[in-house]
Amino acid sequence: MQVFLTFFDMPMKRSQPAQRKPRADAQRNRERILEVAKEAFTKSGANARLDDIAKQAGVGPGTLYRHFPTREELLQAVYRTELEKLAAAGPKFAKTMMPIEALRAWLLLFIDAIAAKQLIAPALNTLVGDHKKMFEASYSQMHEAIRSLVKRAIESGEMRKDLDSMDLLRALVGVANVATSPDWQQSAKRLVDILIMGSRPTA
Repeated sequence: MQVFLTFFDMPMKRSQPAQRKPRADAQRNRERILEVAKEAFTKSGANARLDDIAKQAGVGPGTLYRHFPTREELLQAVYRTELEKLAAAGPKFAKTMMPIEALRAWLLLFIDAIAAKQLIAPALNTLVGDHKKMFEASYSQMHEAIRSLVKRAIESGEMRKDLDSMDLLRALVGVANVATSPDWQQSAKRLVDILIMGSRPTA
């Protein structure tokens, strides 16, 4: 399980002078490049053609290289963006959903993150070696997201008081680790409902 649960962020860099906020069109280009790059890297691995990524994103190669000068930087950005989305989803779901539904939605998103990790991590590892240490800072963000959601569900009376949030994650990671078919995600998503039902308070 440690393989999945320690890959969360780049090392903190020394503080630098504040930079200008990117223009809206530049930010959209960056987001589009990351979206297309994720699909390309998960499909073709580290050897996905960067010029093809730029073309599919609707930008010129120069625009891609201005945002991501190297293949390594693009891979790292794709990986980190997926993890940041996962961490940010916890508070977002908590504000818009009932406790049990917020937890369920986050666990389903966690499954998608596992899938992205399985496909993107080997490509990243090809270029930079042991990538785990680069993402360790986001480990606490993910933990805080799931802990807060579970705590909220417990306080609402919808979950058992002795529920350990990490048990939920370990169960889902376990399904991914023993998967022998491409449809493991569907099994994992069914398991989410089983886990939630099994975590209900006993009568």
